Amino acid sequence: MAVKTESNSYTVIFAIIMVVIVGALLAGISSALSSDISNNKKLEKKQNILYAMGVNHNQGELGGGKVEFLSTTDAEKEFPNYVKEQYLIKGNTAEKVEGANDLINFNGHREGLPLYVGEKDGTTLYIIPVNGRGLWDAIWGYIAVDKDLIVRGVFFDHKGETAGLGANIKERFFMDDFIGEHLLDAAGNFQSIQISKSNGDPENKRKEDGKIDAIAGATLTGNGVQAMIRDGIEPYVSYIKSLNK
Repeated sequence: MAVKTESNSYTVIFAIIMVVIVGALLAGISSALSSDISNNKKLEKKQNILYAMGVNHNQGELGGGKVEFLSTTDAEKEFPNYVKEQYLIKGNTAEKVEGANDLINFNGHREGLPLYVGEKDGTTLYIIPVNGRGLWDAIWGYIAVDKDLIVRGVFFDHKGETAGLGANIKERFFMDDFIGEHLLDAAGNFQSIQISKSNGDPENKRKEDGKIDAIAGATLTGNGVQAMIRDGIEPYVSYIKSLNK
């Protein structure tokens, strides 16, 4: 007997079958893409952490040239060679996350602050993730410091800052300025880093003053970076200072 394809019941059944098939296909595609996206984000984090440690392909003097990351393949290979341990910081104490041979997903840890501990050229580095808000949207980064809380490298990025202005926080002329800056004052108190339009040190030779030059035309983004550094690093200060006792 022929099927009456013009009947309402046939149309409804056909529609239901198509919805189920398309839904299953979309779910499969989404699952596959989700895994790829998650892996790409992890590789990008490894590149960024290594960049802050000074493990990159930058050429020329500080403040010059383009930002040159390790390739994702090299970042995957080199990450365990430079980042040795990962911790959760709780006040003056650190809880080592055991069995971590790869980048830890700290989102699953409700208590404590993530800290990556690595080594480059014989110096132990403490890499602190920071997050904040710029003029238009989210800003974030990683700051590598030594045991004396002197900055050894940084990486910053943004979601939607203005091109040629606030977006320049991810350019070398800005990021390289942080290298060598002291986060503690002469008395050992946390002073953070001030992003100033009038610090009287255009070549940034005074590294003990905790000041760097602001980006012209990007005052609000600079304020966001300044707040991000202050609020992001301060919770780690007591623990890192305790390493010198």
